[in-house]
Amino acid sequence: MESLISQSSYDTALMIAGVYLVLVIIGGFFVKAPYGRFATESFGLNLSPRVGWFLMELPATLSFVFFYFQGEHRFEMVPLFFLSIWLIHYGNRGFVFPFLMRVAKGQKGTFSIGIVFAGWFVTAFHGYLNAVFISHLSTHLTSAWFSDPRFIIGMGIYIFGYVMNLHSDHVIRTLRSKEEVALGEKVYRIPQGGLYRYITCPSYFTELISFTGFAIATWSLGALFVLGISAANLIPRAFQTHRWYKEKFSDYPENRKVIVPGLI
Repeated sequence: MESLISQSSYDTALMIAGVYLVLVIIGGFFVKAPYGRFATESFGLNLSPRVGWFLMELPATLSFVFFYFQGEHRFEMVPLFFLSIWLIHYGNRGFVFPFLMRVAKGQKGTFSIGIVFAGWFVTAFHGYLNAVFISHLSTHLTSAWFSDPRFIIGMGIYIFGYVMNLHSDHVIRTLRSKEEVALGEKVYRIPQGGLYRYITCPSYFTELISFTGFAIATWSLGALFVLGISAANLIPRAFQTHRWYKEKFSDYPENRKVIVPGLI
């Protein structure tokens, strides 16, 4: 196990992460991620959204916890703080979020198992990169880091992004009433309120904001990989989603941007 958390192994993993990120960036503009409204059977069996999302996100928690507790600094205050942040974040993304999904009764699977398999590599890999750095290889994450401007600014950005992400998810989830779900009705509506007044994909935007804050707060290349791979996946999908809304709703607000308020 020592070899897996060594500096040389970590550097190799970072190089692999960089190559994979480039491939995802290239592929993201040609292939729609086959889940949700863009689901397709060409990538294999489709699972229910709840099961698919839970399985895809699970390795992020398992991998991080496993490698975190191999680290030399695992019981120090700053690493423990980031462990708690990780568990809260992925506790929501991997467990709470899929549980709260309103899936229409009798709805066919809309989450490709191919996405789950691809997600396993990414979520396990970035769990490893962040856990090993935070609990073992970092030299700056001592108690003094709590007063460092990078930590303060980074966590401020992270908390803002996380709270707004929760709100954005809530708006989307409640577009479909519980009664419609029980009747098996698959209804699409235009989201309103919050950041939806300005952009089509606030959930994506706020997730990227959160990962930006986390990267600043930890000051690590592993966190930059999480941010990069998320951007490579979410930005192309945001443009696809924006296009889908404009084609489906003739009254879709013209002033809404795609993913960054006032810019993109």
